[in-house]
Order: sequence, then C-alpha cells, then structure tokens
Amino acid sequence: MPKLPVIKGRELIKFLETLDFNVTRTKGFHSRLKSGDGRATFVPVHGSKDVPKGLLRKIIREDLEMDL
Repeated sequence: MPKLPVIKGRELIKFLETLDFNVTRTKGFHSRLKSGDGRATFVPVHGSKDVPKGLLRKIIREDLEMDL
C-alpha cells in the first residue's frame, strides 16, 4: 500500500473540488462537501494542522469509495 501524503484540510478541500465536490456548508472548523452523484464527506480545517492519516484513509476508502 502506498504511503499517504501529509495534507492540510484546505489542500484536501481544493483537491476534492477538482473531483467535482462542492462545499455545501461550513460549521465551526468542519466543512461538508458533496458531489453530484450523492457522495459526501466532512473535512476538518484546523488552521495549519494536518489531517490525521486515519481520517484521510477513511475519507478515501469510505466517503470517496476509492481503493488505496
């Protein structure tokens, strides 16, 4: 399995927007993104902190329905 990159919340949101996800709402430090085909995910945006690798793996596998 390839290593996951270290990525910040804002960078992850920009990447997901290239995959046709749109920010539907933001509450506090969390943004909800939804795609046209019904997939949805939450992304934490805590300033300059990185997204934890376990959460990134969960977003990729379960929310985006992709394989690593």
